[in-house]
Amino acid sequence: MNLASPIEDVKGIGPKTSEILNHAGIFTLRDLIYHLPRDYQNFQQAESIKDLKPGQVTIKARVDSITTSRRRRGLTLTEATLRDQTGAVRAIWFNQPYRAKQLATDKEYYFSGKLEFSYGRYQLMNPSAELGKDIEADPSRSLQSIYPARGTIKSHDFVKYIKTLENTIALTPDLIPDFPGRADALMDVHFPETVEQAKQGRAYLATEELFSLLLASKLNREENKRMRTAPIKHDLEQFKAMLKKLPFPLTGAQKRAIWEIMQDMEREIPMNRLLQGDVGSGKTMVAALSAFIAAKAGFQAALMAPTEVLATQHAEGLSELFGNEMKIALLTGSTKHKNELKKHIAAGEVDLVVGTHALITDDTVFKNLGLAIIDEQHRFGVAQRQKLLAKAHTLPHLLSMTATPIPRSLQLTIFGDLSVSVLDELPAGRQAITTKIVSPNSTKQMWDAIEPELQNHHQVYYICKKIDDDGKSELASVKRECQHLAKLFPNYHVDLLHGKMKAAEKDEIMKRFAAGQIDILVSTTVVEVGVNVPNATVMVIKDADQYGLSQLHQLRGRVGRGQDASYCYLVNSSSEAPSRRLREIERSQDGFHLAEVDLKLRGPGEIYGALQHGALDLRIASVTDTKLVHQASKLVDNFLKKGYDLLEYKELAASVRKYQRLTTLN
Repeated sequence: MNLASPIEDVKGIGPKTSEILNHAGIFTLRDLIYHLPRDYQNFQQAESIKDLKPGQVTIKARVDSITTSRRRRGLTLTEATLRDQTGAVRAIWFNQPYRAKQLATDKEYYFSGKLEFSYGRYQLMNPSAELGKDIEADPSRSLQSIYPARGTIKSHDFVKYIKTLENTIALTPDLIPDFPGRADALMDVHFPETVEQAKQGRAYLATEELFSLLLASKLNREENKRMRTAPIKHDLEQFKAMLKKLPFPLTGAQKRAIWEIMQDMEREIPMNRLLQGDVGSGKTMVAALSAFIAAKAGFQAALMAPTEVLATQHAEGLSELFGNEMKIALLTGSTKHKNELKKHIAAGEVDLVVGTHALITDDTVFKNLGLAIIDEQHRFGVAQRQKLLAKAHTLPHLLSMTATPIPRSLQLTIFGDLSVSVLDELPAGRQAITTKIVSPNSTKQMWDAIEPELQNHHQVYYICKKIDDDGKSELASVKRECQHLAKLFPNYHVDLLHGKMKAAEKDEIMKRFAAGQIDILVSTTVVEVGVNVPNATVMVIKDADQYGLSQLHQLRGRVGRGQDASYCYLVNSSSEAPSRRLREIERSQDGFHLAEVDLKLRGPGEIYGALQHGALDLRIASVTDTKLVHQASKLVDNFLKKGYDLLEYKELAASVRKYQRLTTLN
């Protein structure tokens, strides 16, 4: 067997299992070998019960008592009291009734699981259990890999499959010339003897991944320098005259960004610029003025938004401001007389087309597309972005926008081949949002404070972590809270929104909320980025301590968009003292500062889930690990300096090609 062999060659993987793995993107032995442990059960460092803190823990304890009961919808609940010499802790298992027979009260076990606040107390949730004498008799079992589940294939299945590949892993050839150690690194990650060994193995594989990313970035940069497009010249006096007609002054940051865009568009090398700005910083205005410059130079512009509601809002707002200066049209799936509109677009009679995926259908043709603008770029796939760019006769200038505040310390690393403009000022007149942390015991006082807002015909967002109750935790769910609030406020219209709804259904809910037909919208984080509702003045975030700072800040930014005072209530999931994250967001409204703090507290994986891991598809590496980035960069320089032919290294070439498609937004 070699890395390209199909997974069906692995002992124990039959047609049904293969189908599930294929659906999860695992087709070859390489895919399976690079399905790395997400964590380890570490029986080497058992803690005493009295010293436990919330999070992943391991203890060595006896079972004082254990019972199993049947709950609603067939759910079984197994509860045990675990005790060591320092104290006792409650453990709970869902749908694992066999635990009651497995665990004897006269033996010691190692328990490993997550200690969290649930059902009014701290409990060890669904811990694994290993007989103490078995672990101590076999040191190789003292550190066990935990793999991410895929469908019905659980961690212990992956342990079994990967164990059969031990010889294949040990003989894995190096991926990068002059960087030996790949086989050892994979062995260390899958079968470590110590936590440090696992970390070192993962660091090697992360460097390997960063090498592919940075090599792709450098090759992209060289390729971009060779590309040519039509320059878009600007008339400065004409542009100044347009600025005077706007009902508000631009911020200094907006002026700087537009000037950078002007300079880029005048070159023959296609612009590839990312415009990032905090919520409400005026990105759309910068994009519209860029389109105005293109229109006056005889080119068309296209602005692609992720939802129909947002596209409609952009089109209506920009038509009001620029209607006499350039022809603006809206093209979405529900646009009436689409065929007629597309004829006008093909004839060059529309300067700026604002739309959704309807912009990239085969029958949408532009006469002279010179500027492509993508709003919330990470919400579009690579193929979708490519389709929009392909609407031009030559590669158009590209302006991408994101509301995710990227710490300045990350910008060059993530977007080394991109130009970045930052809007770090808010327009004049925007009020600060009053932010308060609320204990779960004080929600009545919170609603007493919110009710006057409803009486004044203002609207409320109410955010929950989950859609349905799953019986496994007390985190609020959209459906349960919607029912509760409907009873609490019978005179107001309460509705719900979540990610499992169909796109048309979600759009319809947001349209009604924007139109003021819904007073309280109970939702998951799907409202994090989206339509502007100036009448919404209250944001309530349940279980706020379960979110990262950047996401909390994005959610808070849904309010405070009108002239009225706005409020954000962060409801803690427990009555304990608020976390540092909540304290930080309570005192700061600076998204870039909060992103830096979040980076230090949680790392980039959770903060930039969509932006980093979706756009760049990094599975192992972290772009914030400057030491590994530096090492990978030196390896890339060495590779290029020695003149290695990438095509001679097929596996490496395939990895680089993947990142060549992803590291630039064009």
